Amino acid sequence: MGADARTGIVVRRGVAAGSERRAAELYWEAFGRKLGPALNPQDRAVRFIAGHLNADRAVSAYLDGRLVGLAGYQHGGRALTGGTAGDVLREYGVVKGLKGVLILSLFERRPADSRQLVMAGIAVDSQVRSRGVGSLLIEEVAAVAAERGCREIRLDVIDTNPRARALYERRGFSAVRTERTPYLRSLLGFGSVATMLRAVPACQDGTP
Repeated sequence: MGADARTGIVVRRGVAAGSERRAAELYWEAFGRKLGPALNPQDRAVRFIAGHLNADRAVSAYLDGRLVGLAGYQHGGRALTGGTAGDVLREYGVVKGLKGVLILSLFERRPADSRQLVMAGIAVDSQVRSRGVGSLLIEEVAAVAAERGCREIRLDVIDTNPRARALYERRGFSAVRTERTPYLRSLLGFGSVATMLRAVPACQDGTP
């Protein structure tokens, strides 16, 4: 756990017990536009995300004890947002659930191997943006990656989120390829996805 003396932001591993709903709300605020076609309406989506959250696959930021930001990651076969296809079908029914499963499968990104950590994006409370929360979360994810013996961090950013891409570039990520997805623009609101990588320096005390 670390703290920024200038801002009072405290960064910790995982999501504190009792903050799952709040984490799901932040996640939906950041990614609801993209996930909406699969999981709408909002209340139902937030409930589903909160109920299938893998709290140990996140780093989180707190201000005065309140969760104000989080960054999820995938490693070792588990990601921040869980839930199987069967869970989606049980929550939404067969017709809407099948559509949701199909759409969610478009966003699925798995690590290339055990030495790659996939970051699932950053969600920050609008009230504390521009206070360095995103940078703090990225550096904590980088620390997790080093401790796990990863050689790189990978993430995807959509073309309609230039602010996020600019942050990632400032924190050492570089775009390695762009996938054009014009067929998704009318459905999900974006037409391309850039894959970005950041190298992770070797950590002598890292664990696989």
